[in-house]
Amino acid sequence: MYNVWDCKIVDLSKVHNEAGNITVLENNKNIPFDIKRIYYLYDVPMGADRGGHGHYDLQQYIVAASGSFTFVLDDGVNKNEFFLNDPSKALHIQPGIWREIKGFSSGSICLVLASHEYNESDYIRDYDEFIKYKNDTQII
Repeated sequence: MYNVWDCKIVDLSKVHNEAGNITVLENNKNIPFDIKRIYYLYDVPMGADRGGHGHYDLQQYIVAASGSFTFVLDDGVNKNEFFLNDPSKALHIQPGIWREIKGFSSGSICLVLASHEYNESDYIRDYDEFIKYKNDTQII
């Protein structure tokens, strides 16, 4: 079972020249899983929060493709915040972690690379259910 300390900011390769930068993400090379789904959040109203759920199996790489925002990760015991504002860095979120997203800057784009296709049964949308799941799966 993962905790918030298993979720890390990962440096992505950045190739720079005078015409601009490029960062490449590839399955099982600089991403430790096969990407099955890509989506992005944008035009999030000022002061709005997103997330508010966990996943049983899903891993994610989160990139601030533009602007900035903060991920608050929670493993049922500990919380850790990650401020994202650099498209050459990704936040790797492990399974079994509750996440909330806040503080979107104007024009921000949150790019999400996911290890699984959308499956509603993988979501934990109620925090009390999340805590019960975490307590039931603790290694003794």
